Amino acid sequence: MPTPILVLNCGSSSVKYQVIDTSDESVWATGLVEKIGLPEGRIKHRTPAGEQIVQAPIPDHQEALRLVVQAFADHGPALDQVVAVGHRTVHGGQRFRETIVIDDEVVAGMTELSGLAPLHNPPVIAGIKAAQAVLTQVPHVAIFDTAFFSTLPPAAYTYAIDKTIAEQFGIRKYGFHGTSHSYVSKRAAEFLGRDLGQLNQIVCHLGNGASISAIQGGRAVDTSMGLTPLPGLVMGTRSGDVDPGIFSYLSRVADMDSAAVFTLLNNQSGVAGLADGTSDFRDLRTKIEAGDAAAELAFDVYIHRLIGYIGAYIAVLGRLDVLVFTAGVGENDQDVRWAACQRLAHLGCRIDPVANQAPNSGPRVISTPDSPVTVLVVPTNEELAMARETVAAIG
Repeated sequence: MPTPILVLNCGSSSVKYQVIDTSDESVWATGLVEKIGLPEGRIKHRTPAGEQIVQAPIPDHQEALRLVVQAFADHGPALDQVVAVGHRTVHGGQRFRETIVIDDEVVAGMTELSGLAPLHNPPVIAGIKAAQAVLTQVPHVAIFDTAFFSTLPPAAYTYAIDKTIAEQFGIRKYGFHGTSHSYVSKRAAEFLGRDLGQLNQIVCHLGNGASISAIQGGRAVDTSMGLTPLPGLVMGTRSGDVDPGIFSYLSRVADMDSAAVFTLLNNQSGVAGLADGTSDFRDLRTKIEAGDAAAELAFDVYIHRLIGYIGAYIAVLGRLDVLVFTAGVGENDQDVRWAACQRLAHLGCRIDPVANQAPNSGPRVISTPDSPVTVLVVPTNEELAMARETVAAIG
């Protein structure tokens, strides 16, 4: 029997959506609403019959969701077949440690947590309220990016700051991209035909946002992102780890307040900050091949940070069975995988150059047959993971 789920991912100026039939995991429709809050908004709605594009002013998320419902009414499939709506929710804090059916109390709790994710939680809450207003007859479910990392041990999630302040304001490592890390680690075990509970894995989610996790027997034991999605690996526009003293230093010498430093580290740093605005790795490679020294340094800094985390997590796990690359850069950039694994060969990550270059849209082994660590490329599918979580939550 078909069990279609509408999955929504609401950002500050966009809404991504899919309808996935979890009975056979087929995709019935996908879409994207862009430029919410701007005069020239756009919605792209795609079904097996083709793609439709509508341009119109989209002042807020309520209008965005109204247009989504209208697109389904005009071009199908019929939304009255949907049995639930799953909402990607970035920050669940310490309160929300698993997927949950949304009610007024859940929305109030998410609102209280907005201080921990001021760029992410408010648009999700707006999207939830808008979706509930137009899809009133089905349950709505919140899937939290932080939930997968609720298993972190205290030694991993505790920051070495005054414990009273930490407890009062909820300051600890939460981790992000949890839906992806959970899906990919399970998919890796399934692909290899091995017991998830017996595997030690490191998952490298490398996209414009990037994070890495150490997973022992299916449970996360460490991850690179923290209280916010800023720390850890070098990302497209985010710095990753920096000395926290940079805030007071730039305040003194550059007269920058905390908001200006926050913007610098989140939007003007990372690969783009080092490579004169270039964050796309395809463009970065073109610059490197043309002899651009800044682009080459950006790549080297990126790899240096990546292998540092992998090495640290091998030590945390004690034994590494599987190293997985996923997300946009991890799945598609053979140079990143090659550079990282070449420097990790002495730790058992031996990569096959031919397998690493082979184009393939599915999971694949890219390590040599004699490699002590199996190195995989596993495409992530957060929407499918969210659909599965939604079905589980509604029973």
